Amino acid sequence: MKKKLPLYGVLVALAFVLSYVEALVPFSLGIPGVKLGLANLVTLVALYLLPAPGAAAVALCRIVLAGFTFGSLSSMLYALCGGVLSFLVMWLCKKLPCFSPVGVSVAGGVSHNIGQLACAVFVMQTASLSWYLPVLLLSGTLAGAVIGVLGGLVVRRLPKER
Repeated sequence: MKKKLPLYGVLVALAFVLSYVEALVPFSLGIPGVKLGLANLVTLVALYLLPAPGAAAVALCRIVLAGFTFGSLSSMLYALCGGVLSFLVMWLCKKLPCFSPVGVSVAGGVSHNIGQLACAVFVMQTASLSWYLPVLLLSGTLAGAVIGVLGGLVVRRLPKER
């Protein structure tokens, strides 16, 4: 564990910087809640580089740090709901041989949006928010594909012996 601690720190720092970049340059296309999710690139790479608990710790640290720095408690709640569901789905998909990093990332992007929408429906106590699901599914698929392609390029360049 001690040998991997610097790697964990670098991954958390990189994810935090990508969260900051995304906060500076919003990629929303005028649609509320739609983001590219640059920091999820680090989560995807961490899934292929670290054991699952370590990758989960990196993702959780990034969500909490970015939430306290760039958001509010409510935005952190939504990010945690989406992030936890997304991580679990990505972890399960990665275990299946039919998923490439792109497929894992798309599944993560879609499930992240589903988790956030479910949280919003619960918090606001109205199912009428569900009309937004198709928009979020499309944006999660597109963003997940972009992050998956980038993540796949990084994963292929990682040393085979980790």
